[in-house]
Amino acid sequence: MTNPLIQPEPLGQPAIQVRGAHRVFGKGRKQVDALSAVDLTVADGEFVSLIGPSGCGKSTLLRLVADLDSPTSGEVLVFGKSARQARLDQEYGIAFQQSGLLPWRTVAGNVELPLKLHGINSEIRRRRVAELLELVGLTDFARSHPDQLSGGMQQRVAIARALAESPRLLLMDEPFGALDEITRERMQNELVRICAETGAAVLFVTHSIPEAVFLSDRVVVMSPRPGRIAGVVDIRADGLAAAHDRSAGVREEEGFFRAVGEVRSLLHGTPETAAVARGVDHR
Repeated sequence: MTNPLIQPEPLGQPAIQVRGAHRVFGKGRKQVDALSAVDLTVADGEFVSLIGPSGCGKSTLLRLVADLDSPTSGEVLVFGKSARQARLDQEYGIAFQQSGLLPWRTVAGNVELPLKLHGINSEIRRRRVAELLELVGLTDFARSHPDQLSGGMQQRVAIARALAESPRLLLMDEPFGALDEITRERMQNELVRICAETGAAVLFVTHSIPEAVFLSDRVVVMSPRPGRIAGVVDIRADGLAAAHDRSAGVREEEGFFRAVGEVRSLLHGTPETAAVARGVDHR
């Protein structure tokens, strides 16, 4: 029987490889072990969510991949490169819970900013911005400013900006966490469509079990601090389509509810609890 804590190596170059990552903050009595012995592989084009209790290291792990922080020990590779080199090569785009839009720039101006900062000529910028605004359904708002948009629309602008340089990987830290439930579901549907069109791999941090199950190919459940991987639920094993091919109707399928239950068991029980439901041996 397979062990969901052991993840098979993908055939191609993985989008993310984390090997034996530890992250310790502070020293002596103030030392905090945020992450301990984390191993994680995300395949090219795969959607993986990180979920766990507050303070378990989900965002810390994402920040290591984004080169916004460095592991105390261990290794982080993005498409076979160091996290630092991947950042310099613009291999990934990143979106946070707050959209981070510049209020004095228009929607188009916010989306084009990464391109402008990297010296892309104005005509290419114009075409790329037009493509992205069409992708996120905001063509008619190109000249609007962020304060004229709803929260969901602002997040769509942030996603478009993250996609500006055609990254093969998106890093997303609770991007829909501040939205109401209806808008959140709409944004989830939009993200599935965008990922299907771009083929990007995604590492997604969330506190919502249904969100993680709906969006993901696999859900990685993390333990309380120090953060470790408590288990991995392969959503496709529950008979659901791959994440990029998922429709809104998946939320009503039996496999969806079964996967939600498996993730909840790992979060609130023990790995053996979820194993019983699927007949998996965790030893």
